[in-house]
Amino acid sequence: MPPSHKKVPQNPANLLSPGHSACGGCGELLAARHVAEALGKKAIIANATGCLEVTTSKYPMSAWNHPWIHSLFENPGAVASGILAALKQQGKEDIAVVAQAGDGGTFDIGLGLISGAWEREENILVICYDNEAYMNTGYQGSGATPHDAATTTTPAGKYSWGNPLYKKNMPAIALAHKCVYVATSTVGYPLDIQAKVKKALTFKGPKYIQIHCPCVPGWQYDSRLTVKLAKLSHRTGLYPVFEAEYGKRTTVMPLPKDRPPVEEYLKHQRRFKHLFASDAGKKEIAVIQKIADENINRIKN
Repeated sequence: MPPSHKKVPQNPANLLSPGHSACGGCGELLAARHVAEALGKKAIIANATGCLEVTTSKYPMSAWNHPWIHSLFENPGAVASGILAALKQQGKEDIAVVAQAGDGGTFDIGLGLISGAWEREENILVICYDNEAYMNTGYQGSGATPHDAATTTTPAGKYSWGNPLYKKNMPAIALAHKCVYVATSTVGYPLDIQAKVKKALTFKGPKYIQIHCPCVPGWQYDSRLTVKLAKLSHRTGLYPVFEAEYGKRTTVMPLPKDRPPVEEYLKHQRRFKHLFASDAGKKEIAVIQKIADENINRIKN
C-alpha cells in the first residue's frame, strides 16, 4: 500500500479530525469542528459539494468520524430526507439527521430541495456554513454575497462597486417555512455555535442554523484575523446573531455600547478594498452602514 494510503490513527473523540486540507485559518472548518462536537456520536450527516466536502474527504481518507455522505451540490436536503425515512423504517428515531452545505448549496442551488424538506416538516437539522460566495469553484458571487463585495463574477472596477445586489435573508425564508428552530451564529463565538446545535436537537421538526464563516482566500485577509472578523461581523450589525422558536424570536446576542462602524470590518478584506480608494467609495460605505443599522432595527422589532 502506498505511504499516502496508510491508515492514519485517529482520536475517536475528534468527530472532525485534524489532517484535512483546508486553508490555515479557515472559518468553515472551525465552525464544522464545533458543530460536529455538539452533534455527538448519534448523528448522520449529508454534506453538499463544496469546500467542506473537498477538504475533508479526499479519497481514500476522511476527517469525519460521523456516518457522513457526500451529496451533490443541490441535494443534501433530499439525501437527508432519505436517511430520515430509512431510520424511521428501522425504528431508529434517536439519531440526528443533518443536511449541511455552504451558502451556494443552501441559498441557491440546494434551496428547492431544502424547501421541500421544510414543507414536509421533516425532523432534519439544516446547517449553512455561510462564507458569502462560491469559494470552492473560484470565489463567484452567491445569494449570500454582501452588497459591494468584489467576487470573480461581480468584479469591482471603473463601472462597478462590486456586487450590486443585497444578501438574501435566508433565516427569514426558514421562518416563513415555519421551521421550529432558526438560529444564526458566527465562528467568532464557538460556545454559541455548540449551544445552538445542542438546543436545535431538542426540537422535533425542521430546524435551521446559519453560521458566518470568514474565508481567507475568498475574502483575501490575513489568516490570523478569522475570529476577529467573525466577531466584527456581528458587532457592527452586519450579521445579527439570534435564535427563534416556533416563529418567535427568543434571544438576540447583545451588541457593544460602543458599536464599531462597518469600516472596522471592511478594511481588513481585499474584497472591499476598492471602497477605500476614493471619496465616492465613502458613499458606498455609508450604504453598507445603513444596511447594518437596518439589521439592528429589524432584529429589535
